[in-house]
Amino acid sequence: MDRDWAGPLDLDAVAAHAGYSRYHFVRAFKAVYGQTPGRYLSHRRIERAEDLLRSANVTVTEICTLVGFSSLGTFSKRFKQQTGLTPSAYRAEHAGRGAALIPGCYVLLWAGGLPSKERSAERSAERSADLSAEVRRSRDESSPDGDLQDRNSGEAG
Repeated sequence: MDRDWAGPLDLDAVAAHAGYSRYHFVRAFKAVYGQTPGRYLSHRRIERAEDLLRSANVTVTEICTLVGFSSLGTFSKRFKQQTGLTPSAYRAEHAGRGAALIPGCYVLLWAGGLPSKERSAERSAERSADLSAEVRRSRDESSPDGDLQDRNSGEAG
C-alpha cells in the first residue's frame, strides 16, 4: 500500500498476497496499525498531498487526483480532518517557505499526467495480475514439489 498509494485499494488482492481472507486481513491490519487499511491509505495519501501543497505549483484539484482521491469533496473533508486546515489554507500557510515551487508541468509529467479512468483501470488490472503472479510464485517456491523441481532442473543444466 505504501508503494501504490495513488491507485485504488484492492483489498482482495492485498489479502491474498498476505495469505489471508479479506475479512481476517482487515482485522489483523487494524490490530497491528490501529486503523483499517482504507484509513491507513487515506492517511498516506493526505501526507503526499501535504508535500505537494508545500512544494508544487499545481491546483488542489490536480493534487486530489494525483494522490488517488476521485472526489474533491472527500479529499477536502479528509484533509481537514487530518490537518485541521482546508487544502487551500494549508498551502497558504506552508507553501514556498524557503524553496521555489516545482512547476506543475513537471509534477504532472513525473506522475504520468492526470490519470484517466481507463488508465487507472489498466493499472489496477496490471497490479492485480502482478500480485497474482507473485502469490503463485511464492507458493511454488514454498511447496516441496517446487524444491524438488528446482533441484532436478539444476542437475540437468
